[in-house]
Amino acid sequence: MPPEPPVETPSSLADAYALLALASWTADAVDAAEPGTVTATPQLTPIAGGTDVMVRITGEIGEPPARLLDLWRLDELRGIASDGEAITLGALTTYTDIRRSAACREHLPALVDAAATIGAAQIQNRGTLGGNIANASPAGDTLPVLLALDGEIVVGGPRGERTIPAADFWVAYRRTALAPDELILRVRIPVAGGREARFRKIGTRRAQAISKVVMALAWRESDGGSSRTWSDVRLALGSVADRPIRVLETEAVLEGAAPTPEIADEAAAALASEISPIDDVRSTADYRRAVAARVLHRLIRDVGGW
Repeated sequence: MPPEPPVETPSSLADAYALLALASWTADAVDAAEPGTVTATPQLTPIAGGTDVMVRITGEIGEPPARLLDLWRLDELRGIASDGEAITLGALTTYTDIRRSAACREHLPALVDAAATIGAAQIQNRGTLGGNIANASPAGDTLPVLLALDGEIVVGGPRGERTIPAADFWVAYRRTALAPDELILRVRIPVAGGREARFRKIGTRRAQAISKVVMALAWRESDGGSSRTWSDVRLALGSVADRPIRVLETEAVLEGAAPTPEIADEAAAALASEISPIDDVRSTADYRRAVAARVLHRLIRDVGGW
């Protein structure tokens, strides 16, 4: 087993930025210098709740981190706030925090449902929203919810802050748009406008299971009338590609439609045709394709009430 990596423990966000800047400067200096003239400092790997990074320390999954940046003490990264237009969640918001938040239960029930599926109580007490986002697993349970709800991820570092739409954040397998010297600070999720959302997860067990298929569906209903047509539809999935994805062709089937049996059939068929699921140790591509279509069909049926 590899030795435990050294841990940097900043007491403020400014301290964390300074450590990131130093690590980044050292890496740049090594790249630019003559061989042997500058000594590299091991890269800093941020750690929050530790529920993902701690598994890597054993060396059993991926390359073990060389040096850790412990963010757990940084109160600047905590808290859930609502301004009527959006809910803002600090990067260190735990899944338990999400489940207990009155604002999340009222405005983001799909995110609450996702948080409730992640691990057992111990994981929910330590695991963080920012960690789930940064870990960038295709099976990350909260990630399709952020995609479906047009979430924004605010990141920061020594060069300042910037906002990245969730749709642009996960760029490849376990890769994000974060620069090496940036941290996730908070997540902003719009809640104005009457958008509804649903979440479903399929795993080997009903609890403490990694997703085989995870799905979030969001929409707005038309005003009045009996047709209940949908607009501004977002359909996002995890565990079916190398990253969490939106399925635009299937969204187009649902856009302007009503949750009827005919539309459910058409949308399920479109989804099965659109996705190219992965094969891995948890499931086959054929199973994921069939189950994703059935889960979408059931979501539409549940909303339509037929």
